[in-house]
Amino acid sequence: MLVVTRHHVPAGDGPRFLREITGALDLLAACTGFVSGRVGRSTDDPTLWSLTTEWQSVGAYRRALSDWDVKLHAVPVLSTALDEPSAYETLVTRGMGGPVLDGRTALAADAGSVSLGEAAAPTVDTDLP
Repeated sequence: MLVVTRHHVPAGDGPRFLREITGALDLLAACTGFVSGRVGRSTDDPTLWSLTTEWQSVGAYRRALSDWDVKLHAVPVLSTALDEPSAYETLVTRGMGGPVLDGRTALAADAGSVSLGEAAAPTVDTDLP
């Protein structure tokens, strides 16, 4: 699972935000199921920042957000994210060793039509749009 949050940070607040978002990343990195994370800033708009984290599963990410230290110290800075979708299912990964994932979804066939906890088993969709 990939989580990408974007944050609009006034130019003068960049150094403060970098300290805060790095602290949030450090707390998330200590949680079970964390795979990797990075903080970035747009090269086209230096007031647009991002936090990208990768997780073993949706459950691992949700449990991390429930961690007491994350709630207390990371959620305040994470809550400054732009109001837009931020969770993504990883479909293809490339690295030095070649493909790691092959484009198959792990989402249930009815994931878009049922409530949390009610979804059916995953389907294999090799013809993704």
